[in-house]
Amino acid sequence: MRTAYTADQIRGAEHELMARLPEGTLMQRAASGLAAVCADLLGRVYGRRVVLLVGSGDNGGDALYAGERLARRGARVDAILAGSRTHEAGLAALLDAGGRVSPSSALERADLVVDGLVGIGVSGALREPYAELVSAANAARAPIVAVDVPSGVDASSGRVEGLAVRARVTVTMGAYKTGLLVDPGAEHAGRVELVDIGLGAYLPDPDVAALTSADVDVLLPRPGKESDKYRRGVLGVAAGSSRFTGAAVLAVGGALRAGAGMVRYAGPAAPVAQVRSHWPEAVVTELDRPSVDDVGRVQAWVLGPGLGTGEWAHELAARVLVSAVPVLIDADGLTLVARDRSLLRRSAPVLITPHAGELARLIRADRDAIEAGRLEHVRRAAGELGVTVLLKGSTTVVAEESRPVRVNATGTPWLATGGTGDVLSGIAGALLAQGLSCYDAASCAAYVHGAAGRLAADGAPLAAADVASAIPAAVRAICGEAP
Repeated sequence: MRTAYTADQIRGAEHELMARLPEGTLMQRAASGLAAVCADLLGRVYGRRVVLLVGSGDNGGDALYAGERLARRGARVDAILAGSRTHEAGLAALLDAGGRVSPSSALERADLVVDGLVGIGVSGALREPYAELVSAANAARAPIVAVDVPSGVDASSGRVEGLAVRARVTVTMGAYKTGLLVDPGAEHAGRVELVDIGLGAYLPDPDVAALTSADVDVLLPRPGKESDKYRRGVLGVAAGSSRFTGAAVLAVGGALRAGAGMVRYAGPAAPVAQVRSHWPEAVVTELDRPSVDDVGRVQAWVLGPGLGTGEWAHELAARVLVSAVPVLIDADGLTLVARDRSLLRRSAPVLITPHAGELARLIRADRDAIEAGRLEHVRRAAGELGVTVLLKGSTTVVAEESRPVRVNATGTPWLATGGTGDVLSGIAGALLAQGLSCYDAASCAAYVHGAAGRLAADGAPLAAADVASAIPAAVRAICGEAP
């Protein structure tokens, strides 16, 4: 599992470790790792032009010492000093190795730019001359390597207020920072390389975590020799309407492809016909009134995709939510809950899967504020509503009170198309029915959904049904099982 930490957590660990080491040891370890990544990106070091953007803090010192190492390997290294002060020993080492202090025009000739302007303790919009240098570096032809975090990215949240470096690679020291895993910060970070400087034993519990393929492999349910369709999880799906028949088809398909032993679909006539046509495996109940009494026993419910938001849908939602099994609420179900919070007063677990607009209605917040501060708002929602929250978007995050937020590491922008959220609901619902907690079901579903999206797209547009079809191949790849 990839764990990440806030700036305060990192600084606390560094303080403890530095008290046990000779002065300057951590900076030398960081500089060594930074120089190695830069050399790898350059391919050939001798004769290449490297420009260092040097601020006042320790990141500037890391950049200077890394520049010294590159200069001793034959690179031409120019340092642009932007801070009110400079790490004196680092600058002396660079100059002694043949490096130079240069004006900002050196960026025009650079083969590589190293961003050491600001460190993890800085938040808010960049001030001058930093903002001007970041703008010039982003416009230059050379790739940028950021030290620890790209300048302009809040290390603890991923917020970006104003300009920020757009790095090809971010070399982060000691541990991942939260802001490198969450957009918009993650988008600015590029590929993230971790340099081990010895912080591991001094780090507290993580702020956020990202599951790896190995983690998901362990968590995903597998049928045993004694399994039957009931032991493998029976999922109820209450979705679809005469206007939105496809939502029911996609949610049922996601659940079946994700391994539910049985899917019981309940809905009105129009989506019933579509579900029967597409998924003969599903057990279908046509509803002429908003009741699930005749659906049969289920171990979890998916409620809401394409359901509508009128009185009939509200009554059906109330009947589903009075049950004693876990319920995933999505789409129109979230609109109903936003209007009537009393629907969430239940003792059984609830997982909600909103996008930013839906979450804004649920917690009475501004959508743009949610997009800019995903972690803050997903935590608030989990605590305020007493549910597990999977917030969809460019970075999908999963929050549950008193647990680290989980950040999903898979996906593709091609998933931003109608119906893919319905497939995600089906996957997560199937995992709930198979016995995973809301926290694990949401995290694994997001991972599998993102992996299936990548396979389905393969660099080209996709449709939601393609994602459902790709789920078995994604699971196969995650679990390392040969086709």
